[in-house]
Amino acid sequence: MALLALALRHAKPYAAWVIAVFVLQLVSTIAALYLPSLNAQIIDQGVSRGDTDFIWSTGMTMLVVCLVQVAAAIGGVYFGARTAMAIGRDLRREFYRKVDSLGALEIGGFGSATLITRGTNDVQQVQMLVLMTLNFMVSAPIMCVGGIIMALREDAGLSWLVWVSVPVLFIIVGFLVYLLMPLFRQMQDRIDGINSVLREQIIGIRVVRAFVREPFESERYDRANEALTRVSIKVGNIFVLMFPVIMMVLHLATAAVLWFGGQRVDAGQMQIGSLTAFLQYLLQILTSVMMGVFMVMMIPRAVVCAERIQSVLDTEPSLTVPTSTDIRVPSVGRVEFTGVTFGYPGAERPVLSDVTFTAEPGKTTAIVGSTGSGKTTLLSLIPRLYDPQQGHVTIDGVPVSQLTRQQIAGVVGIVPQKPYLFSGTIASNLRFGRPEATDDELWSALDVAQAEDFVRAKPKMLNDGVAQGGTNVSGGQRQRLCIARALVAKPRVYLFDDSFSALDVATDARLRAALGDSTADATVIIVAQRIATIREADHIIVMNDGGIVGRGTHDELLESNETYREIVQSQLAVEGVA
Repeated sequence: MALLALALRHAKPYAAWVIAVFVLQLVSTIAALYLPSLNAQIIDQGVSRGDTDFIWSTGMTMLVVCLVQVAAAIGGVYFGARTAMAIGRDLRREFYRKVDSLGALEIGGFGSATLITRGTNDVQQVQMLVLMTLNFMVSAPIMCVGGIIMALREDAGLSWLVWVSVPVLFIIVGFLVYLLMPLFRQMQDRIDGINSVLREQIIGIRVVRAFVREPFESERYDRANEALTRVSIKVGNIFVLMFPVIMMVLHLATAAVLWFGGQRVDAGQMQIGSLTAFLQYLLQILTSVMMGVFMVMMIPRAVVCAERIQSVLDTEPSLTVPTSTDIRVPSVGRVEFTGVTFGYPGAERPVLSDVTFTAEPGKTTAIVGSTGSGKTTLLSLIPRLYDPQQGHVTIDGVPVSQLTRQQIAGVVGIVPQKPYLFSGTIASNLRFGRPEATDDELWSALDVAQAEDFVRAKPKMLNDGVAQGGTNVSGGQRQRLCIARALVAKPRVYLFDDSFSALDVATDARLRAALGDSTADATVIIVAQRIATIREADHIIVMNDGGIVGRGTHDELLESNETYREIVQSQLAVEGVA
């Protein structure tokens, strides 16, 4: 079972704490079981006989036993809490590292919303079950079994009440668990759904407001919220039913003990102290069963959560990343595609088909083509976000599949199509690829990226805050900061995935001119829609339907390639290129 396997695997490092919990809970439970017997002795041998000395001596013994019970209970809860919190921390860490090792295909298959839920809410459910197990499930069986033994010692004639009431509670619990299991699975799915809708609406709030779609999005959120509410109400109804039924069994058992026990006392078959002790033991037995019930009610949801977590942990990454390698690290930056074919799972045909080209150091290679022609996908194969189904991608003759992540990151710098900044400061974002970069190097990169002016205008300049995703700066500023971030890393291969689209023509021209000096010895590969951005490139590759349909300089392609000529002509009126 996934839940048991997860708990046992992560509990091994804390075996000493778990043993401490068992020992302390055992001491606490034995002390609790001993108290009713002492109370019975006080009633039967002290109160009934008027023996004050016996009452005092036994009372002092009860006080010592109570202190031992309290101290042991506190220690057990302390070590149980430390163990549960440590297991939750380790499980979250393992989950994060697993997700971090997955490729883009696996992450896309799960979806970001469910991965967030599984790494937070699901882990918390497992953690809480471990906590409750260590605090209650250790003491509950001991209390139940010990209580039965002690109750039989007091009076075996009333034992039938124990054999009736305990099975009745177990039957009720089993039926309720049977009802709850599918509901908890639905609840976790509904949480995934509401997280997905909420995350999408927050990220796309500008688009929502631009198209005045707030009513529609509110209705969509209400539907997801209502779906979760309905399942939660069903679960709540079962919980509402559970406790009155359990309390009814508890009170009926208490009344039965008093009724039948009173008759035995009246007949001289049982003493009043023994009746009192038997009643206390029965209450302890049923209370332990109630604690077990509470625990069992948590198990179905934790089981579902553990299965969801384990399904991620069991996922094998499509990209086998070597942890270490003796292969030389590329130092020149020559990128070569040889017969590369790639298609996404479930697609009718490949996105890229038999792509072969070479990008040389000290030169700029531009890739143009219509939307959906595979330009971004092609670029994603160089830092090995995906692996091709056929062919191979090499840097300085070394296949990227044989390089570690650190080696690839040290050679390749990418500015993605959708620029993204992390919460923090401008400086922390620029140092993302090279933490040891100096302030002078940051300002130099900002100058090349045409971002120095607006950063110096910030109140704290490099230390000015950046919101998650960079939402507190404009699209053009965000794009230029991402370009500066790549420049700070000083890679041998620069990948610009339509990274100048948010810039005006003048800024674009200045930036490309400055880039020429900063990347003179590096390999530069630019994906662009705007011909003005790539017309000065040393080598232009024209793509269509996943294949290369032309290559050469701007002038050569204007004369020889119809696809490129159509792209240029479509932009003549706007950009004035020829």
